[in-house]
Amino acid sequence: MSPGQLAFDLPHRAALGAEDFLVSDCNLAAVRMVDAWPDWQRPVQALVGPTASGKTHLVRVWRERSGAEALDPATLDVVSLDAHVPGSSLAVEDADRAGFDEQWLFHLLNLAVEKRFSVLLTGRTSPTRWQFTLPDLVSRLSAVPVTEIGAPDEALLRTVMLKHFSDRQLTIEPKILEFLAVRIDRSLEAAAAAVDAVDREALRSGRKISRQLVAEALERTATTD
Repeated sequence: MSPGQLAFDLPHRAALGAEDFLVSDCNLAAVRMVDAWPDWQRPVQALVGPTASGKTHLVRVWRERSGAEALDPATLDVVSLDAHVPGSSLAVEDADRAGFDEQWLFHLLNLAVEKRFSVLLTGRTSPTRWQFTLPDLVSRLSAVPVTEIGAPDEALLRTVMLKHFSDRQLTIEPKILEFLAVRIDRSLEAAAAAVDAVDREALRSGRKISRQLVAEALERTATTD
């Protein structure tokens, strides 16, 4: 390891794709929930967290383990749902905003009990805050166990940014990464956006990444938002 290279003691979980899933305190409960399948206490589970928090990665891990089908609101109806065999595993991502029909979703939750489906729902907030109006659906969702992915801790935030820089074949000194990390919102979405801003500033100016360049990249981003 070179003197300027950073390393953090965070375990990696392979996500089905090009990236690793980084496990930290903020998402450990979510990882354990996924790992607990097929021994879930309830047939339906909700995984919630902000945009870019890792929900999709964990759904992909769960689908690989369970053979779950990802349901698309554009192609669903009650008949197609009834056609699933008992014991099926089904993933419903962005249930809070993807346009799922309320009657269909209510039917799914009923079938989860009747046919022993395993259903993983995802959304940005707890199902009790989803904007549904069907009383029976609201009641069913209020009973769904919720596992939340929280805001990333400092080690995870820096590790994610370091990985983004590495993916772009960019190097950044430890002190400059620390300078960047304390100047962005504590979210993985903000971390990715910050790395993109620094990369664009480096390309635009033809300079290597420095504290001054990072400051200018953040300032430029702030003025264009």
